[in-house]
Amino acid sequence: MMNLYSGTTDPFSHRCRIVLYEKGMDFEVIDVDLFNEPEDIAVINPYNRVPVLVDRDLVLYESNIINEYIDERFPHPQLMPPDPIMRARARQLLHTFEHELFEYIPALEANQKGVDKARAHVRDYLVQLVAPSFTKQKFMLGDEFSMLDVAIAPLLWRLERYSIELPKSASALMKYGERIFSRQGFIDALTPSEKVMRR
Repeated sequence: MMNLYSGTTDPFSHRCRIVLYEKGMDFEVIDVDLFNEPEDIAVINPYNRVPVLVDRDLVLYESNIINEYIDERFPHPQLMPPDPIMRARARQLLHTFEHELFEYIPALEANQKGVDKARAHVRDYLVQLVAPSFTKQKFMLGDEFSMLDVAIAPLLWRLERYSIELPKSASALMKYGERIFSRQGFIDALTPSEKVMRR
């Protein structure tokens, strides 16, 4: 059985839980208190952070790597495009998200110096470059839920917590978020702490 070491409020861990629940697999989530991480995290991940997936002798860290492994090992439902060109484009967008959006998560999570700049950057990127996609399509890559939707969903779920308010002009993005949040895999992947974020 796969074990996922997962932070109870960590957006990167949230991604991996979504994929596992979307696949309907047999796995165990080991909740990790991000403020009191057990020593074995540092032993299995040299970067000493979650998520970490342990599958027999295989140990993986970094959410996108974990998710691609799960998608390839358990191909139904497939979350990465089967076509090599579309798959390459999806990987490129995942890389872009990491640098243009998720790079700002530590500042937003810790409410550190520069948090206002981080909020403004994330809001502007979502409004200018992500929101227009949903005027003509249901999900990031068209009509099918994919790994790109998995990647961005935890951020959209946390916008209120991060004090990021989207303008009315981004209503298509907000409707897209509600579509994702209503998926059973997304709902099942929420921890009690994450559910509190939306109350």
